[in-house]
Amino acid sequence: MSEKQIDQQRLMTFLSDFGDRDIYIGVMKGVIAQANPRLRVIDLTHQIPPQDIAAARFCLMNAYPYFPVGTVHLAVVDPGVGSKRRAIAVEFAQGFLVGPDNGIFSGVLSQSPAMSTTGYAYAAVELTNLNYWRTPQPSNTFHGRDIFAPVAANLASGVPLKQLGQEIDPASLVKLDIGECKQTSNGVVGCIQYIDHFGNLVSNIPASYVQGKTWYVQAAGLNIPGCETYSDVKVGEILALVGSHGWVEIAINSGNAHSRLHLDWQAPLQVVLT
Repeated sequence: MSEKQIDQQRLMTFLSDFGDRDIYIGVMKGVIAQANPRLRVIDLTHQIPPQDIAAARFCLMNAYPYFPVGTVHLAVVDPGVGSKRRAIAVEFAQGFLVGPDNGIFSGVLSQSPAMSTTGYAYAAVELTNLNYWRTPQPSNTFHGRDIFAPVAANLASGVPLKQLGQEIDPASLVKLDIGECKQTSNGVVGCIQYIDHFGNLVSNIPASYVQGKTWYVQAAGLNIPGCETYSDVKVGEILALVGSHGWVEIAINSGNAHSRLHLDWQAPLQVVLT
Protein backbone atom coordinates (compact mmCIF):
# COMPACT_ATOMS: atom_id res chain seq x y z
CA MET A 1 0.00 0.00 0.00
CA SER A 2 1.38 3.37 -1.00
CA GLU A 3 1.46 6.53 1.15
CA LYS A 4 -0.99 8.08 -1.33
CA GLN A 5 -3.46 5.24 -0.76
CA ILE A 6 -3.16 5.63 3.02
CA ASP A 7 -3.89 9.35 2.68
CA GLN A 8 -7.02 8.50 0.68
CA GLN A 9 -8.35 6.02 3.23
CA ARG A 10 -12.09 5.96 3.71
CA LEU A 11 -14.30 5.21 6.68
CA MET A 12 -15.62 1.64 6.93
CA THR A 13 -18.78 0.20 8.45
CA PHE A 14 -19.24 -3.46 9.38
CA LEU A 15 -22.53 -5.38 9.66
CA SER A 16 -22.97 -9.11 10.24
CA ASP A 17 -25.01 -11.85 11.88
CA PHE A 18 -22.00 -13.11 13.86
CA GLY A 19 -23.20 -12.08 17.32
CA ASP A 20 -20.68 -11.37 20.06
CA ARG A 21 -20.00 -14.84 21.46
CA ASP A 22 -17.44 -16.07 18.95
CA ILE A 23 -14.21 -14.68 17.56
CA TYR A 24 -15.42 -14.02 14.01
CA ILE A 25 -15.78 -10.24 14.34
CA GLY A 26 -12.44 -9.85 16.04
CA VAL A 27 -10.70 -12.01 13.47
CA MET A 28 -12.12 -9.97 10.58
CA LYS A 29 -11.03 -6.75 12.27
CA GLY A 30 -7.58 -8.27 12.67
CA VAL A 31 -7.46 -8.95 8.92
CA ILE A 32 -8.54 -5.37 8.25
CA ALA A 33 -5.81 -4.10 10.55
CA GLN A 34 -3.22 -6.25 8.78
CA ALA A 35 -4.19 -4.53 5.53
CA ASN A 36 -4.20 -1.05 7.07
CA PRO A 37 -4.03 -0.52 10.85
CA ARG A 38 -5.07 3.12 10.44
CA LEU A 39 -8.51 2.39 9.07
CA ARG A 40 -11.48 3.39 11.22
CA VAL A 41 -14.20 0.74 11.38
CA ILE A 42 -17.66 1.47 12.80
CA ASP A 43 -19.81 -1.50 13.82
CA LEU A 44 -23.38 -1.04 12.60
CA THR A 45 -24.59 -4.23 14.26
CA HIS A 46 -23.58 -7.85 14.59
CA GLN A 47 -26.94 -8.93 16.02
CA ILE A 48 -28.72 -9.59 12.71
CA PRO A 49 -30.65 -12.84 13.24
CA PRO A 50 -28.63 -15.74 11.79
CA GLN A 51 -28.93 -15.99 8.00
CA ASP A 52 -31.57 -13.22 7.93
CA ILE A 53 -30.67 -11.43 4.71
CA ALA A 54 -33.89 -9.40 4.80
CA ALA A 55 -33.06 -7.91 8.20
CA ALA A 56 -29.52 -7.10 7.04
CA ARG A 57 -30.92 -5.45 3.91
CA PHE A 58 -33.21 -3.25 6.00
CA CYS A 59 -30.56 -2.23 8.53
CA LEU A 60 -27.97 -1.30 5.93
CA MET A 61 -30.55 0.56 3.82
CA ASN A 62 -31.50 2.70 6.79
CA ALA A 63 -27.93 3.28 8.02
CA TYR A 64 -25.92 4.33 4.97
CA PRO A 65 -27.32 7.90 4.65
CA TYR A 66 -25.73 8.83 7.98
CA PHE A 67 -22.15 8.24 6.84
CA PRO A 68 -19.80 10.41 4.78
CA VAL A 69 -19.69 10.07 1.03
CA GLY A 70 -17.06 7.48 0.13
CA THR A 71 -17.69 5.19 3.11
CA VAL A 72 -17.07 1.48 2.46
CA HIS A 73 -19.91 -0.66 3.84
CA LEU A 74 -18.81 -4.23 4.62
CA ALA A 75 -21.83 -6.50 5.15
CA VAL A 76 -21.62 -10.24 5.76
CA VAL A 77 -24.81 -12.23 6.22
CA ASP A 78 -23.94 -15.10 3.97
CA PRO A 79 -25.88 -18.38 4.18
CA GLY A 80 -24.61 -19.22 0.67
CA VAL A 81 -20.92 -18.98 1.65
CA GLY A 82 -18.80 -21.45 -0.31
CA SER A 83 -21.43 -21.89 -3.04
CA LYS A 84 -21.51 -20.35 -6.52
CA ARG A 85 -22.99 -17.07 -5.21
CA ARG A 86 -20.77 -14.18 -6.25
CA ALA A 87 -18.56 -12.10 -3.99
CA ILE A 88 -18.99 -8.47 -5.06
CA ALA A 89 -18.05 -4.85 -4.57
CA VAL A 90 -20.35 -2.08 -5.80
CA GLU A 91 -19.93 1.67 -6.09
CA PHE A 92 -22.89 4.00 -5.59
CA ALA A 93 -23.23 7.72 -5.05
CA GLN A 94 -22.62 7.51 -1.28
CA GLY A 95 -19.72 5.07 -1.30
CA PHE A 96 -19.06 1.36 -1.73
CA LEU A 97 -20.63 -1.97 -0.77
CA VAL A 98 -18.64 -5.17 -0.18
CA GLY A 99 -20.14 -8.58 0.53
CA PRO A 100 -22.07 -11.49 -0.96
CA ASP A 101 -24.38 -11.09 -3.95
CA ASN A 102 -27.48 -12.43 -2.21
CA GLY A 103 -29.77 -9.40 -2.05
CA ILE A 104 -28.21 -7.86 1.05
CA PHE A 105 -27.47 -4.65 -0.90
CA SER A 106 -30.76 -4.44 -2.80
CA GLY A 107 -32.30 -2.03 -0.30
CA VAL A 108 -29.44 0.46 -0.59
CA LEU A 109 -29.36 0.17 -4.37
CA SER A 110 -33.13 0.67 -4.63
CA GLN A 111 -32.58 4.13 -3.12
CA SER A 112 -29.18 4.96 -4.58
CA PRO A 113 -28.38 2.86 -7.68
CA ALA A 114 -24.93 1.59 -8.60
CA MET A 115 -22.89 4.21 -10.39
CA SER A 116 -19.25 5.06 -10.98
CA THR A 117 -18.12 8.40 -9.58
CA THR A 118 -14.54 8.03 -10.78
CA GLY A 119 -15.03 8.11 -14.55
CA TYR A 120 -14.59 4.35 -14.90
CA ALA A 121 -17.21 2.22 -16.60
CA TYR A 122 -17.08 -0.10 -13.59
CA ALA A 123 -19.85 0.29 -11.03
CA ALA A 124 -19.80 -3.33 -9.82
CA VAL A 125 -17.20 -6.07 -9.87
CA GLU A 126 -17.02 -9.71 -8.93
CA LEU A 127 -14.10 -10.11 -6.53
CA THR A 128 -11.88 -12.31 -8.69
CA ASN A 129 -8.48 -10.67 -8.10
CA LEU A 130 -6.79 -13.01 -5.66
CA ASN A 131 -4.09 -10.41 -4.95
CA TYR A 132 -6.55 -8.68 -2.62
CA TRP A 133 -7.74 -11.83 -0.84
CA ARG A 134 -6.15 -12.93 2.41
CA THR A 135 -5.34 -16.26 0.76
CA PRO A 136 -5.88 -17.71 -2.72
CA GLN A 137 -7.47 -20.73 -1.05
CA PRO A 138 -10.23 -19.22 1.13
CA SER A 139 -12.21 -21.20 3.65
CA ASN A 140 -15.52 -22.49 2.29
CA THR A 141 -17.21 -21.26 5.47
CA PHE A 142 -15.52 -17.90 6.16
CA HIS A 143 -15.33 -15.64 3.11
CA GLY A 144 -15.77 -12.73 5.50
CA ARG A 145 -12.26 -13.30 6.80
CA ASP A 146 -10.56 -14.45 3.62
CA ILE A 147 -12.20 -12.32 0.92
CA PHE A 148 -14.54 -9.57 2.11
CA ALA A 149 -12.50 -8.08 4.97
CA PRO A 150 -9.21 -7.71 3.06
CA VAL A 151 -10.95 -6.46 -0.08
CA ALA A 152 -12.96 -3.88 1.88
CA ALA A 153 -9.82 -2.74 3.69
CA ASN A 154 -7.93 -2.28 0.43
CA LEU A 155 -10.85 -0.46 -1.15
CA ALA A 156 -11.05 1.84 1.88
CA SER A 157 -7.30 2.43 1.56
CA GLY A 158 -7.61 3.78 -1.95
CA VAL A 159 -7.34 0.74 -4.22
CA PRO A 160 -9.55 1.44 -7.27
CA LEU A 161 -12.68 -0.67 -7.63
CA LYS A 162 -11.63 -1.84 -11.11
CA GLN A 163 -8.55 -3.56 -9.68
CA LEU A 164 -10.57 -5.83 -7.41
CA GLY A 165 -12.06 -8.08 -10.06
CA GLN A 166 -14.12 -8.57 -13.18
CA GLU A 167 -16.74 -6.00 -14.18
CA ILE A 168 -20.35 -7.16 -13.88
CA ASP A 169 -23.62 -5.54 -14.87
CA PRO A 170 -25.25 -4.00 -11.77
CA ALA A 171 -28.61 -5.04 -13.24
CA SER A 172 -27.54 -8.67 -12.71
CA LEU A 173 -27.14 -8.28 -8.94
CA VAL A 174 -29.52 -10.33 -6.82
CA LYS A 175 -32.59 -8.42 -5.61
CA LEU A 176 -34.40 -9.52 -2.48
CA ASP A 177 -38.15 -9.49 -3.01
CA ILE A 178 -39.83 -8.11 0.10
CA GLY A 179 -43.07 -7.19 -1.63
CA GLU A 180 -44.23 -3.78 -2.78
CA CYS A 181 -46.65 -1.36 -1.16
CA LYS A 182 -49.56 -0.48 -3.43
CA GLN A 183 -52.12 2.28 -3.25
CA THR A 184 -55.79 1.39 -2.98
CA SER A 185 -58.91 3.50 -3.25
CA ASN A 186 -58.71 4.40 0.45
CA GLY A 187 -55.12 3.78 1.50
CA VAL A 188 -52.05 1.60 0.98
CA VAL A 189 -51.46 -2.15 1.18
CA GLY A 190 -48.04 -3.33 2.35
CA CYS A 191 -46.26 -5.87 4.51
CA ILE A 192 -43.85 -6.20 7.44
CA GLN A 193 -40.25 -5.82 6.29
CA TYR A 194 -38.41 -5.78 9.63
CA ILE A 195 -38.88 -6.52 13.33
CA ASP A 196 -36.61 -4.56 15.62
CA HIS A 197 -35.15 -5.28 19.07
CA PHE A 198 -38.22 -3.79 20.79
CA GLY A 199 -40.63 -5.96 18.80
CA ASN A 200 -41.81 -3.04 16.66
CA LEU A 201 -43.21 -4.26 13.35
CA VAL A 202 -41.78 -2.06 10.61
CA SER A 203 -43.72 -2.01 7.35
CA ASN A 204 -42.60 -1.24 3.82
CA ILE A 205 -44.99 1.74 3.67
CA PRO A 206 -43.06 5.04 3.67
CA ALA A 207 -44.09 8.04 5.75
CA SER A 208 -45.07 10.04 2.68
CA TYR A 209 -48.34 8.14 2.42
CA VAL A 210 -49.60 9.24 5.85
CA GLN A 211 -47.99 12.60 6.53
CA GLY A 212 -50.59 15.27 7.33
CA LYS A 213 -53.43 12.73 7.17
CA THR A 214 -55.68 10.88 9.57
CA TRP A 215 -55.19 7.15 9.30
CA TYR A 216 -55.18 3.75 10.95
CA VAL A 217 -53.65 0.36 10.20
CA GLN A 218 -55.53 -2.86 9.65
CA ALA A 219 -53.47 -5.88 10.71
CA ALA A 220 -54.01 -9.12 12.64
CA GLY A 221 -57.76 -8.47 12.55
CA LEU A 222 -57.36 -5.14 14.37
CA ASN A 223 -57.85 -1.48 13.53
CA ILE A 224 -54.76 0.19 14.99
CA PRO A 225 -54.83 4.00 15.36
CA GLY A 226 -52.22 6.10 13.61
CA CYS A 227 -50.40 8.26 16.18
CA GLU A 228 -47.54 10.73 16.49
CA THR A 229 -45.68 9.24 19.49
CA TYR A 230 -45.67 6.05 21.55
CA SER A 231 -47.14 7.94 24.50
CA ASP A 232 -50.26 8.89 22.52
CA VAL A 233 -51.79 5.68 23.88
CA LYS A 234 -51.77 4.13 27.35
CA VAL A 235 -49.02 1.77 28.44
CA GLY A 236 -49.71 -1.65 26.94
CA GLU A 237 -51.92 -0.36 24.11
CA ILE A 238 -51.23 -0.92 20.41
CA LEU A 239 -50.55 1.96 18.04
CA ALA A 240 -49.15 2.72 14.61
CA LEU A 241 -46.77 5.57 13.85
CA VAL A 242 -43.89 6.61 11.63
CA GLY A 243 -40.62 5.50 13.16
CA SER A 244 -37.30 7.34 13.03
CA HIS A 245 -36.39 5.32 9.95
CA GLY A 246 -39.27 6.84 7.99
CA TRP A 247 -41.52 3.79 7.67
CA VAL A 248 -44.95 3.11 9.16
CA GLU A 249 -44.62 0.70 12.06
CA ILE A 250 -46.88 -1.08 14.55
CA ALA A 251 -45.82 -0.84 18.19
CA ILE A 252 -47.03 -1.20 21.76
CA ASN A 253 -46.37 1.53 24.29
CA SER A 254 -43.76 -0.06 26.58
CA GLY A 255 -44.48 -3.46 25.07
CA ASN A 256 -43.62 -5.87 22.28
CA ALA A 257 -45.91 -5.85 19.24
CA HIS A 258 -44.28 -8.91 17.70
CA SER A 259 -44.93 -11.04 20.77
CA ARG A 260 -48.49 -9.76 21.13
CA LEU A 261 -49.64 -9.91 17.52
CA HIS A 262 -47.52 -12.80 16.21
CA LEU A 263 -46.93 -11.04 12.89
CA ASP A 264 -43.76 -11.99 11.09
CA TRP A 265 -41.75 -10.88 8.07
CA GLN A 266 -43.96 -10.25 4.99
CA ALA A 267 -47.18 -10.40 7.01
CA PRO A 268 -49.75 -8.18 5.24
CA LEU A 269 -51.18 -4.93 6.58
CA GLN A 270 -53.12 -1.99 5.23
CA VAL A 271 -53.05 1.72 5.96
CA VAL A 272 -56.54 3.17 5.72
CA LEU A 273 -56.91 6.92 5.21
CA THR A 274 -59.93 8.49 6.86
